[in-house]
Amino acid sequence: MEYVFHFGDIWEARDELIDGTLLTLRLSAVSMVLSLIVAVLGAFARTSGPVWLRGIVAAYVEVIRNTPFLVQLFMIFFGLPTLGIRLDANTGALIAMVLNGSAYTIEIVRAGIESIGHGQTEAALALGLSRLRIFRLIILPQALRVVVPPLGSQFILLMLNSSICSVISADELTAATQDIQARTFRPFEAFIVAAGIYLCLSLAFSGLFAAIERFAFGAPAEGRR
Repeated sequence: MEYVFHFGDIWEARDELIDGTLLTLRLSAVSMVLSLIVAVLGAFARTSGPVWLRGIVAAYVEVIRNTPFLVQLFMIFFGLPTLGIRLDANTGALIAMVLNGSAYTIEIVRAGIESIGHGQTEAALALGLSRLRIFRLIILPQALRVVVPPLGSQFILLMLNSSICSVISADELTAATQDIQARTFRPFEAFIVAAGIYLCLSLAFSGLFAAIERFAFGAPAEGRR
């Protein structure tokens, strides 16, 4: 049986695809910023905090990294209402993405921190600086050079994972594509276009993070090696 591709119906629904793409970008950008904030605090706790706090952060990282994102999403969107906390789909998707993304980003930032020689910390402590000031003024600026490339990869993965949020009817790109294919009965065309959009977004953000690294630190990591 021959299948004749027809993209006209998909083109007519381009406004829905644009709206879904914009929401995907918003969810991804906001969740990445919030994840990074949580990650910096969590990495500081894991490297310089008291033992009990290190244990809590380590447990959080292990639980999130070793359970499926889909399960985490369902627990937030369907589980919280049993406690009287009701969230709309987009808010639930954002919270789930932040919780998931921050667990991975904590480890990225922690690895960057631990790549800095301990001698600098010891010298700063000898000069009377607090651990918080050492972290903020000495360690973190140097660690950023190391963590920018993996942070870029993590952002792209987070953006791609946002497609899973369609299962709770968040109005992102995949959900919009599902609505279009259900209405037009053109699943191949709809999802080919969606895949193309995701590919373009991934390549664009890869180039953006490479440009940020080059602008902020000079040559990219590959060039420095």
